[in-house]
Amino acid sequence: MKNQKISIQFLGATQTVTGSKHLLKTPELTVLIDCGLFQGIKSLRLKNREDLPINVKEIDIVIITHAHLDHCGYIPVLVKNGFKGQFLMTPPTRDLVEIILRDSAKIQEEDAKRANDEGFTKHEPAKPLYIEEDVEKAIKQFETRYDAAWIHLSENISFQFLKNGHILGSAFIDMKCYGKKIVFSGDIGRQNSDLLAPPTIIEDADYLIMESTYGDRLHSNHSPLDDLEHAIIATLEKGGNLVIPSFAVGRAQEIMYLINQLKEQKRIPPVPVYLDSPMGADATDIFLNHPNWHKLNSKEAYLVSRHVTIIRDFHDTFKVLKTERTKIIIAASGMLTGGRVLTYLKEYGPLHDNTFLLVGYQGEGTRGRALQEGLKEVKLYGKYVDIHAEIVSIESMSGHADQKEMLDWMKNFRKIPSKIFLVHGEPQAQDIFRVKIQDEIGAEVIIPEMNQEFELI
Repeated sequence: MKNQKISIQFLGATQTVTGSKHLLKTPELTVLIDCGLFQGIKSLRLKNREDLPINVKEIDIVIITHAHLDHCGYIPVLVKNGFKGQFLMTPPTRDLVEIILRDSAKIQEEDAKRANDEGFTKHEPAKPLYIEEDVEKAIKQFETRYDAAWIHLSENISFQFLKNGHILGSAFIDMKCYGKKIVFSGDIGRQNSDLLAPPTIIEDADYLIMESTYGDRLHSNHSPLDDLEHAIIATLEKGGNLVIPSFAVGRAQEIMYLINQLKEQKRIPPVPVYLDSPMGADATDIFLNHPNWHKLNSKEAYLVSRHVTIIRDFHDTFKVLKTERTKIIIAASGMLTGGRVLTYLKEYGPLHDNTFLLVGYQGEGTRGRALQEGLKEVKLYGKYVDIHAEIVSIESMSGHADQKEMLDWMKNFRKIPSKIFLVHGEPQAQDIFRVKIQDEIGAEVIIPEMNQEFELI
C-alpha cells in the first residue's frame, strides 16, 4: 500500500557533489530522479555497495537529467537489485548513457583484474560493482522523450524536459504533481557556452531541487580561448606535453572545438592533438548526430574532431607516450579518478617540462583536487608517484553555472518557491549559497542530509 502523503527523500548528492538520487513518493507513483554513482573519497565510494534505504522494487519509474556518471552510473546496480520499470531520458542522453555505462563497467572489470593480478587490493578477490552484462540488461529498459513536451506519468503527475545547457542532452525536469510544480535542476550550464544554448527560463515552481556546485564562487570572466592558448604556448615553450584530463562527454568536445579555433586563427602552431578516449570518440559521433541540441552548424560540428587523432586501443596509448614531439593529449577522467589519463600521469607527472591542465570542477577526495591543492605525490595502481609536472587550473571552461548565474536564473520565477532544497554541492558552497538565496530571493532554503525525507503536500 503506497504512502498517501507526497514527500521527497534524498538518497545522494547531499552535502557532496556526487551520487545524485532524489526519490519522489506519491499516492500514484514513486519516481526516482537521477541514479548516480558516488565518486571521490573512499567513504563516499563505499556507499555504492550499500543497499538503498528503500525497496527498489517499489520504484515505478526513473527520470535521468543527464549523462554524467554521478547522475546515471548507478543504473545497472538498480536493475541488478530488482528495478523493473523504465528509465526516461532525452535522446542524446540515452545515447551517451549507453556508452558511459559500458565504459564504466569495462573500467571496473579491468581495475578489479589489475588489483587482483598485482595484489594491491584489500578484498579477496576485488570485484567490480557491475559488469558489461549488467549494463546490457539495463539498456533494455531505456526510453526516450523529447524536450518541451509534456509526458503524462499518471492522472496527477506529468513532466517535461527543458534544456539546461550543461552537456549535450541535459535537461531540467519541470514536473506537475497534484497541482504543484516541482523543478529538478540537474546540473545547470553556463549562459555563454560555445557549444550549447543557455538554460531554459522557468517562471514558476512551488518546490525547487537546486544544484549548488559553485554556490560559493564566481567564475573567471576570462575568455576560454585566451586561457587555453596561454596554457598551450607556455607548455610548447618548455618543450613538454600538455595533458588535459577531461570528461569524455561534453568537455572533451568543447576542448577539441576550442583548440581547432586556435589553430584556425593561427594563435597556436599545428601541434598534434590526441583524444585518448574511446568513449570520447563515441560521444563526439553522438554530438554530430543530434544537431538540434547544440549551437554549431554542420561544418563547425564536423571540424570539432577533424584535426584530432583518436586513440581507441589501449596499446596505442603507449605509442603516444613514446612520441617525442610535443603534443596535446585529452584523456578521461576529468578528475583523474580513473581512465587512461592515469597512465599519462604516471609517465608524464614526474617530469618538470610537462603540464596537466585542469579545466573542470575537482571533487573532494579526487586526485584532481589533490593536485590542484599542491600535492606532490599521488597513489597510482597501488604505488606512489612523485609529481613535478606543472599543474594549471582554469575555470573559464566550467560546464556548471556559478553563483551569480544560478541566482539570475532563479530570479525569473514570478513567485518565490515554497522551499528550495540545495543538493550537489560541498558544505561550504551550500552554506554560502543558502545565505545568498535567502538575502536576494527570500526563499526558505533547506540543505538535506543523507536519506532525509521531507513532506511536500
